[in-house]
Amino acid sequence: MASRMKEDMRSVLENDPAARGYVDAFLNYPGLHAIWWHRFANFFYRHGMVVFSKWLSQVARFLTNVEIHPGATIGRRLFIDHGAGIVIGETAEIGDDVVLFHGVTLGGTGKHKGKRHPTVKNGALISAGAKILGPITICENAKVGAGAVVIKDVPLGATVVGVPAKVVRLNGRVTQHTEPQVAELKRRLSEIEVELEKLKNNTQKGEDEQ
Repeated sequence: MASRMKEDMRSVLENDPAARGYVDAFLNYPGLHAIWWHRFANFFYRHGMVVFSKWLSQVARFLTNVEIHPGATIGRRLFIDHGAGIVIGETAEIGDDVVLFHGVTLGGTGKHKGKRHPTVKNGALISAGAKILGPITICENAKVGAGAVVIKDVPLGATVVGVPAKVVRLNGRVTQHTEPQVAELKRRLSEIEVELEKLKNNTQKGEDEQ
């Protein structure tokens, strides 16, 4: 237990440049406290004490402003930055070395039974306010932009943004969703350069005539 707690605090130090050592992480990071509370609640949940485990989760939500259902599966070194407003559903699964920012929801889409919440694979990063909905998968090392609403699987190493979320970068390359925007921007910049050149020539011509 002590080694896992130290590992959790080390994750804080590695992910947040504002952290000032283990004591700071231990005392002042509600996301860290929420993870520790969840481990206790999940233990009782897995041993059939569901009501008590949910009560522990409610206590944790009151203290940390992070709501994690005791049935959720969380891997190692999860870093929850700020924490405020995070909601993680019962059948959500989170891998190792995942980063969640404030306002993230790993939620369902209705009253379905069984697996109904997202799976977030190792190394994924979910930015502030993103909503990941349904039994979808955020693959390894994927990134979800702030405020995105994701209702489809996100490929390995992809970056998605928008409502609904679309892939804008895959394996370090801009995708077709953003290529037209980039092309339009380049066209407009070319037009501006032409206009500036005309203005420069007219100014030079006027000076020569004087």
